[in-house]
Amino acid sequence: MIKDILVHIPTERPMRAAIDGSISLAAGLNAHLDAVSVGYVATSAAYVMEGGAAVAAVFEMERERALERAETALTVFATEAKNAGVSHGCHPMGAIPADAAGAIGAMARLYDLCIVLQPDPEQGSFDNDVPREILFQAGGPVLFLPYTFRGAFKARRIGICWDGSRLAARALRDAAPFLARAEEIVIITINEADAVPGEASAGNLATHLGRRGLSTRTVGLSATRSEIQPTILSLAADESLDLLVMGGYGHSRLQERVLGGVTRAMLEAMTVPTLMSH
Repeated sequence: MIKDILVHIPTERPMRAAIDGSISLAAGLNAHLDAVSVGYVATSAAYVMEGGAAVAAVFEMERERALERAETALTVFATEAKNAGVSHGCHPMGAIPADAAGAIGAMARLYDLCIVLQPDPEQGSFDNDVPREILFQAGGPVLFLPYTFRGAFKARRIGICWDGSRLAARALRDAAPFLARAEEIVIITINEADAVPGEASAGNLATHLGRRGLSTRTVGLSATRSEIQPTILSLAADESLDLLVMGGYGHSRLQERVLGGVTRAMLEAMTVPTLMSH
């Protein structure tokens, strides 16, 4: 059951996709929706002047300006949420990027679901790093919305990206509220004979979901490693899928570790809302 949702509203990127997607989803689930937004303080602001009091004064002035940017973004969100009749709250922050990532990551652990925007490689922004940090720190499901997303969120047709791994299983369990409401569920496997343990085969998964009263269809495909992500997205387009469910591989970028290849490629070229768990 999803009754408490957190959405990250960017301050340095277009915010419309995050606002529209999160509010429509919360309205459909009759869930409470909290929004967090960060105005970023440049790390250099703390080193502009020497001397403790002078440094503190400069930093505090920059933090206040950053906080105003976050509050401005959340004003737009709050207006839309109120108009939609959605229970909501706002959490503005003014902080340096590292502190913001840690604070939002800790906050995210208390929610049933977090909603973030796909990072945009065309825009150099700390707002691109926060979604990844939430994925690695939340300890729960994170819904990535493509930055091209428009309109209301729906999840009538769902694709499960299944490789039999622990993270895929975690994502599957986290997606249970969406699967229960879906009209069609497609189990997607890539190179199943080589990649999926027999005990966790797509067939066994279909049997398991059938015991929950969920009807599924399996599509098995073959692809080289570099073609896995485009193969999934091509199938998603062919099947008119509204949502993909997959494990989120890799580790925190801010901790100088790297994302798994398929996850990184999906975040770079996402065309369908994707629920990930790490």
